[in-house]
Amino acid sequence: MDVNAAVAALAAIAGVCTGVIAMLAFRWSERDQARPTRTSLHTDAVLPPGVDTVLSVLRSSAVVLDESDSVVKASSAAYALGLVRGGKLAVEPMLHMARDTRRDGEIRQVELDLPRRGTGRGEALAVSARVAPLGSRLVLLLVEDLTEARRIEAVRRDFVANVSHELKTPTGALSLLSEAVMDASDDPEAVTRFAGRMQIEATRLTNLVQELIDLSRVQNDDPLEDSESVRVDELVAEAIDRSRQPASTKQITMASGGTADLHVWGNRGQLAAALGNLVENAVNYSPARTRVGIAAHRVSATGGDLIEIAVTDQGIGISEKDRERIFERFYRVDPARSRATGGTGLGLAIVKHVAASHGGEVTVWSSEGQGSTFTLRLPEAGAGRDRTPTGPDEDDRRYDTDPSIELDPPTVIPAPEVLP
Repeated sequence: MDVNAAVAALAAIAGVCTGVIAMLAFRWSERDQARPTRTSLHTDAVLPPGVDTVLSVLRSSAVVLDESDSVVKASSAAYALGLVRGGKLAVEPMLHMARDTRRDGEIRQVELDLPRRGTGRGEALAVSARVAPLGSRLVLLLVEDLTEARRIEAVRRDFVANVSHELKTPTGALSLLSEAVMDASDDPEAVTRFAGRMQIEATRLTNLVQELIDLSRVQNDDPLEDSESVRVDELVAEAIDRSRQPASTKQITMASGGTADLHVWGNRGQLAAALGNLVENAVNYSPARTRVGIAAHRVSATGGDLIEIAVTDQGIGISEKDRERIFERFYRVDPARSRATGGTGLGLAIVKHVAASHGGEVTVWSSEGQGSTFTLRLPEAGAGRDRTPTGPDEDDRRYDTDPSIELDPPTVIPAPEVLP
């Protein structure tokens, strides 16, 4: 009986000890969970008050590093640029800057070229990185993307260089011709010949200056400030009249047709200049005794109807590699032919800017040896105003794919006969 009582007492004591040990273990586990860990230190709580709010409104990409170079805070733009990967700063030069700034507390700034993520063409991102201490333990890295600013600066620099070159050519020719006239003062025939050349160069210079003015105007002006409903028939007639003399010289027949009484909304002067440039190019790049057609049609598109004005020629055509660049300023498919015809290389650039500023677009179809079709698409006057351009349905694109458009009913304007 005493033995059984002793065993029962020992069992009770063992149960009490087990309960006490379990309770102590539970309490210890709770305290461990509440204790800050290395991971929990890398949260917003370690940032000074208000820093998180400031970083969220900055335009620059922001990264905050702790004393172990781990990322405490990073903006979404920093991830988009590829600055942060796996919780670490992935750009080694920036990491060295951060360490140096943490050591001596000095603010540092540098411009770098970073490889662009997701491309295999070696394209680089131009960035400006600035590192500054943030409190006693943290370092703030601000990165600004300069890629677009550099691209714009390169375009501006190339434009100035191209303008200088294009202006230098006719002015240099005029200077040489004037000297030749002075030296040939006793030779009336030579004076007449040199004076004719001077007139050609002066005309080329005048055209270049005027097109530079036109390009500057269409880039800076808002066409909707001085807009009106413009009849497409009048634009076509004006474009044909502008090129009538060179077409007559080359015995080129110009024909207009399509849907009558169409209207577009915009600046009449800019629209006339754009269509006139397309027709003038078609005449200049067409061989003698061929045909240039201008056709206007209404096509349905999402957001409102479009007016398509297609200018088709039977000229030399444009190669595929040149088609990607023909709307660049001063770009010429055939520089020798352009200079022979007095071209400046700005006509199609003006057309592109006019189309874009009016909510439309200009496209080209071409085949070498068969000719080209330039199609100017503009929103129709009325409901299509102030809308983002959307391409027409595939069934309505026949003027982009067929160089021999049928103009029905055609209004043929024959070129007058050239006397032998």
